[in-house]
Amino acid sequence: MGPLHRAEAEAYLQRFVDKDVYLHLETTNGAYAGNNPSGSMAVCAYIRNGRVRFERGSVTGFGPYRVGLKMDQGWIYAEGLTDWEVDDEGRLLFAGHDGDGKLAISLELSFQPFEV
Repeated sequence: MGPLHRAEAEAYLQRFVDKDVYLHLETTNGAYAGNNPSGSMAVCAYIRNGRVRFERGSVTGFGPYRVGLKMDQGWIYAEGLTDWEVDDEGRLLFAGHDGDGKLAISLELSFQPFEV
């Protein structure tokens, strides 16, 4: 996984438009949040193998980036993305890491279900 290059990532994202795809979307401030002295609570959201179809996909911002997926009845978006890759199976993987390198968000798209 390397730094997100907006134009390249958006071009690859177009392969998933108007097709049934599997979505993994996860946000977290990690278990480490509950262990810090400030008393921050740990929060996260998680969906794996949600089947979606979107009519438009875009990558916006100047870093960290935002990926938006426009569906017929609404939107999916992930903000704070810093890195990306296309893996050996053709899956599109985005991640956002904080200043300490800890994962804060991930958005992944695949034509096949992800391992559970």
